[in-house]
Amino acid sequence: METPTARRRRLLPRTPGRWAAAVAALAVLVGGGTWTAVADDGPPAVQREDRMLRPGGVPIDTSYFTSGGSGKRPAVLIGHGFGGSKNDVRAQAEKLAADGYAVLTWSARGFGTSGGAISLNDPDGEVKDVSGLIDWLAERPEVQLDAKGDPRVGLTGASYGGAVSLLAAGHDQRVDAIAPVITYWNLADALFPDGVFKKLWAGIFITTGGGCEKFEKRLCEMYERVAVSGKPDAAATKLLTERSPSAVADRIKVPALLLQGQSDSLFPLGQADAMQKAISANGAPVSVDWISGGHDGGDNETPRVEGRVGAWFDRYLKEETGTDTGPAFRVTRTGGIDSTDGAALKRGASSDTYPGLRSGGREIPLGEGTKTFRNPAGSVPPAISAVPGVGGGLSQLSSLGVGLSLDFPGQFGRFESAPLATSVHVTGTPTARVTVKATEGRDAVLFGKVYDVSPDGRQQVLPSQLVAPYRITPDQQGKPIELALPAVDHEFDAGHRMRLVFAATDLGYASPAEPATYTVTADGPLTVPTAPAVKTAAAALPWWTWGLPAAALVIAAALLLTARRRTATPAPDPALTDVPLQITGLSKKYAKSVDRYAVRELSFRVEKGQVLGLLGPNGAGKTTTLRMLMGLITPDEGEIRVFGQAIRPGAPVLSRVGAFVEGAGFLPHLSGRANLDLYWQATGRPAEDAYIDEALEIAGLGDALARAVRTYSQGMRQRLAIAQAMLGMPDLLILDEPTNGLDPPQIREMRDVMIRYAAGGRTVIVSSHLLSEVEQSCTHLVVMDRGRLVQTGPVAEITGSGDMILVTTADEVPEPLAEKVASLPGIGSAVRLDDGRGLLVRLDGATTSRLVADLVRLDVPVTGVGPHRRLEDAFLTLISGGAA
Repeated sequence: METPTARRRRLLPRTPGRWAAAVAALAVLVGGGTWTAVADDGPPAVQREDRMLRPGGVPIDTSYFTSGGSGKRPAVLIGHGFGGSKNDVRAQAEKLAADGYAVLTWSARGFGTSGGAISLNDPDGEVKDVSGLIDWLAERPEVQLDAKGDPRVGLTGASYGGAVSLLAAGHDQRVDAIAPVITYWNLADALFPDGVFKKLWAGIFITTGGGCEKFEKRLCEMYERVAVSGKPDAAATKLLTERSPSAVADRIKVPALLLQGQSDSLFPLGQADAMQKAISANGAPVSVDWISGGHDGGDNETPRVEGRVGAWFDRYLKEETGTDTGPAFRVTRTGGIDSTDGAALKRGASSDTYPGLRSGGREIPLGEGTKTFRNPAGSVPPAISAVPGVGGGLSQLSSLGVGLSLDFPGQFGRFESAPLATSVHVTGTPTARVTVKATEGRDAVLFGKVYDVSPDGRQQVLPSQLVAPYRITPDQQGKPIELALPAVDHEFDAGHRMRLVFAATDLGYASPAEPATYTVTADGPLTVPTAPAVKTAAAALPWWTWGLPAAALVIAAALLLTARRRTATPAPDPALTDVPLQITGLSKKYAKSVDRYAVRELSFRVEKGQVLGLLGPNGAGKTTTLRMLMGLITPDEGEIRVFGQAIRPGAPVLSRVGAFVEGAGFLPHLSGRANLDLYWQATGRPAEDAYIDEALEIAGLGDALARAVRTYSQGMRQRLAIAQAMLGMPDLLILDEPTNGLDPPQIREMRDVMIRYAAGGRTVIVSSHLLSEVEQSCTHLVVMDRGRLVQTGPVAEITGSGDMILVTTADEVPEPLAEKVASLPGIGSAVRLDDGRGLLVRLDGATTSRLVADLVRLDVPVTGVGPHRRLEDAFLTLISGGAA
């Protein structure tokens, strides 16, 4: 089951590798199939047979991949995602074939060129087809057999293909290992959680399958019946449950690698939790891996996932006992920034045992009292959490500390904790004990979520944009019940608060059409799982702990060599002699890529005395831009001029540039002063040109200079690093994330350092994620997103006035639609953004909530709505169309 985006035709994005180049020349018939050699830059070559088989009486289009050699080998079946075909998994099949497996892919019934109707992995349909394909593999001479008619075989696949892997293991005892990816355990529970109809995903599911007529008749009738009533009935639940892996839970007894997505409102983490409990209870080895992406988008970590699947099969199919299959539990967490391309780095956290979803519960007291709110007639307008189709961008923003969610006044109740004294890392399912009542003996349909609220209360983030639905029947009302919130992996920083919200509506679900009043009373604290046994992998040892002396020598040698071998440099531009920086048409592609850009067509100018903030989400291209500016890497197109001089590696004008990028390199046993002296000596420049005393006065280190650096706090190390960048008092100072790891007082000190430095007429460029600090310290801004310039200008100009609302959209807004918005009651004006993908709306009496409701009514494809006033709001809404 797929989103209707580009992922519709595949679940995990294919990464080009050495098997990516296919030679489609040799098209010859072999045994009723087509044979193709797949080109490779080295042995072994991969061969492919395409043929139509009838394993269950229905024509099924298959591809069979093998590599050279005459030895017997295990087999692997790879299923595809819903709405796709066998072509979507070809790259993975070629890789496994080259690694010594016989690999069979197929298009499931109703997809690609296969026949039959879609019957949702019916045991008598799609599952029977898989058993027939295993029969076919048993007859292949190169496939290893465990017994006559019993090939050594594993199954993998994502979403729809992952579910059939589980089902096949339950129905066919010949299956030896499985590795399902972002899939379901119980389809009824996924589409009808707690008896609430997940209407948007269900509708997308039917549409992606090609329409109701492409499905088995009774499935189509079931969907239409539930869609009309808005409530699943017993027959619908029974039908989907019978076709779910949970129906054969006691028969799945093979090693299982379960990879589930954190950004997934279709098949959330609870589905994998149920799989783990059932399969491990059968005595089989099980490992669980929470990947970064999912059906709502994000990074599906394809190379790592495919690598782990390959290792799993090496261990349990090839029986290579020395193969490391990874920990029993692993979760991907964001852990810093890649200095080469500015993308978010991901670090794994793991445990030797699976913690489940409620390990290490910590109680967070909530405000007491009873909240009363209403379900509006027709359940309109609905609250917004995950939005299938555009949810991927939203869920990724939540990982950056940003979120778009909307709860309408009068339609929700909230309970809030006090500011957290320490950070709390939640891994699993929070729970709350509440008492719920609804008017007139009706069911109460509620949607629970836990927000991460900033210290000032202005910004709330919904982790992974997830919400949990509940149908609370009259017999459950009026007495305390425990409700489980969405399972997430999210860190709540110290000073932040947890906000528990129960809403009466949600865009993704069906709510009762009849108006009703709900009351919710919190009967205790919010209990959050902390999974104490799960440990985040340590960061790699910083290079500076061992490499500063060697680096200094290399830098000095490089400067000498480039001075001698420097190629012809463009002549200085006299008109720019007093301009610290001008960037024109700058572009840089990712390594080994012909069409993916880290920076593209970037142009801006910085004047003397400015403190310029370089802003953008992870992956926007900020660090790549700074590295080009310092001559560390060469742009593919465009130019950079500093005081009129073109930047090249070793350019003399770089002596007027000081930089703090990627952390500073200090020898911990030396004093701060000795480290600075050593660094300046390595440059080969005269001691009197260092201006060490002036730099130290600005940095404000005082007596700490005489102490060993190993005794410094993080804030002192950062200030020493800034002092190092200031040596020589450069006219242009570049600081990349100078406040990383600092506490609020240290951040204020760093802000003062930057302001003091620029006060002398010099120029500072600072890249930072702390928007409030940028707003207070910077005079001008450059906002980047996905390598391109989004906006540039003075801070005040970008933040705008309080009555302006910035609306970003998934698609370009046509002018007639913009005019309709402008003519709405209470709207002063509505102007399209330069790229057409959004509107700048001036309110003249209307509220933001009213504006959002009108935009939904007009079918405006909204991805972000926010006040165009504070820098934080302006930045978030500018980039909310898709975070990198």
